[in-house]
Amino acid sequence: MRRAARGSGPTRRDEGPAAAGKRKTRRAATAKAGKAAKAGKETKVAPATEHSARERRTRPVAELGVRSASFVFRHRVGNAVIFLVLALSAAQLFSLQVPRASGLRAEAAGQLKVTDVQQALRGDIIDRTGDKLAFTIEARALSFQPAKIRKQLAEAKKKDPSAPDPELRLQEIAKEVSQRLGNKPDAAALLKKLRSDETFVYLARAVDPAVAEVITEKCPEVGSERQDLRQYPGGSLAANIIGGIDWDGHGLLGLEDSMDAVLAGTDGSITYDRGSDGVVIPGSYRNRHRAVNGSTVQLTIDDDIQFYVQQQVQQAKNLSGAHDVTAVVLDAHSGEVLAMAGDNTFDPSQDIGRQEDRELGNRAVSSPFEPGSVNKIVTAASVLEYGLGHPDEVLQVPGSINIADVTVRDAWEHGVVPYTMTGIFGKSSNVGTLMLAQRVGPERWFDMVEKFGLGQRTGVALPGESAGLVPPVDQWSGSSFANLPIGQGLSMTLLQMAGMYQAIANDGLRIPPRIIKATIGPDGARAEEPRPEGIRVVSEQTAATVRNMLRSVVQRDPTGVQQGTGWQAAVDGYQIAGKTGTAQQINPACGCYYDDVYWITFAGIAPADNPRYVIGLMMNNPHRAADGSPGTSAAPLFHNIAGWLLQRHNVPLSPDPGPPLVLQAM
Repeated sequence: MRRAARGSGPTRRDEGPAAAGKRKTRRAATAKAGKAAKAGKETKVAPATEHSARERRTRPVAELGVRSASFVFRHRVGNAVIFLVLALSAAQLFSLQVPRASGLRAEAAGQLKVTDVQQALRGDIIDRTGDKLAFTIEARALSFQPAKIRKQLAEAKKKDPSAPDPELRLQEIAKEVSQRLGNKPDAAALLKKLRSDETFVYLARAVDPAVAEVITEKCPEVGSERQDLRQYPGGSLAANIIGGIDWDGHGLLGLEDSMDAVLAGTDGSITYDRGSDGVVIPGSYRNRHRAVNGSTVQLTIDDDIQFYVQQQVQQAKNLSGAHDVTAVVLDAHSGEVLAMAGDNTFDPSQDIGRQEDRELGNRAVSSPFEPGSVNKIVTAASVLEYGLGHPDEVLQVPGSINIADVTVRDAWEHGVVPYTMTGIFGKSSNVGTLMLAQRVGPERWFDMVEKFGLGQRTGVALPGESAGLVPPVDQWSGSSFANLPIGQGLSMTLLQMAGMYQAIANDGLRIPPRIIKATIGPDGARAEEPRPEGIRVVSEQTAATVRNMLRSVVQRDPTGVQQGTGWQAAVDGYQIAGKTGTAQQINPACGCYYDDVYWITFAGIAPADNPRYVIGLMMNNPHRAADGSPGTSAAPLFHNIAGWLLQRHNVPLSPDPGPPLVLQAM
């Protein structure tokens, strides 16, 4: 066999240590055999196993293949495990980033993001001279989380026996808070709150910030939040106008409610991030909105006049035994409300919820009533305006009159009496008034009622205002015109009633009443409330004549013949014009009128020759006059208020009016 060429087989460097060892063994065996032959000894040699070159080349490769298969298997298994781990990790990452991403982001943001609210300061309410009727001071409300704090105290005691006993700690907190607040509330009441199962309670409100700071330093378990305190320096002064707020600082009654958007202002806010340790992260402040404080509202009322009128109203109620008494004072020319008072007024500086026995509303604008004879001014003005009579005209007035199916009588028995037109109103004759109203007719009379503003809200900007009720002409029955001219069968508020007389005081031009004079922004900018446009009711001449005729109502006469029904309203040295009123109240049980329950009214102008003030009064079912004297007249209350106003403002005395007015022809 030809030996393979050197270069045809694997080289030695490729054989590896096992092949080299075998060649070495074979060379050693050959050498031994050669030596034995030379020595002449016959040595039996085992036949050598023959290995072809192919075998020599193939055998190592086969052994290497077995080892490589094992390695590949392990490698693949490892890769599979790694792939599985990566796949699970990717799935988890996908779960976090996609389906739960928004929730996790919100959760993370909630842990870091903080928004602080900067509370706006509520605006003041001031009177026409700038005196404060309501203003706000900064205060604190002390709060506590009973369930949470007790749990924390119990856990702290469990971990550290030297920690304070939970019950003793609650007692310490109650004692500390009560002492700092002057025992209001007392420790027992506070401890009851601390032991409750509530998640959150208020321990005290309207706390001075300095006192609250001391309490929270000594009792960190107690929370403190800003809760401004509304101050009403006059107490119940003008409370029926001003109203009040709730504990959250929102308007609840009166102007505090209707003007809440102006008074409240706009809270500010700022957002920032805070770390888990509670420390603000530097540079994280954003979304900064500065608070805009509320505007100041200036009223037309004068707090001195309001105080006096309110005092007089309460006194009249007490002396007369009336169910309630209400008064309104207007500026005769501008229609501005100078005072608006009722009795039994609540105190907005105290808890309103505990004053259920007090009058929380404003009867002057929200409680209409049948006015009685003060409504006769409509007939007086109509007759003069349409040229249907004159003040000195004498009418033969009987004691009763039939209209449709109704017989109307005067309040006193009399036969036919020669009353002047002036005397009809001075004596308040129902019969004479209806005789004059028939000259006017229903249509023109109703038109005059509308000009006087009845049946429509005044727009005075006070909440809860009623329009009263005037039935339309097309709904009148045959007897309607027997009641309406004498003030029965229609209703009005006291402010509407005063507004009628303001028109006569202002030369026939009615100016809708207003109570808001101006608003003053937090920057000091002043915005005057627009003056309402006037409504021409009657001519200047008619208004002047009506004023002069109504002087007869307060005229005195020792004989009584030329004396009016409201003589107690007279003020020495001044000409006064006015009108008394008495109206039966409706019995809701039968829908008919009571025989002995009345509305008593009075409306007047002071002075009549140079009007400055218009005063409207209403007494609900009095048993005596406003001054406690026999009768049921409100005229004494007018006398007190008008006399005080004229003297306070040094109004010049009226000129001599001349001879007394003639009410009854002789």
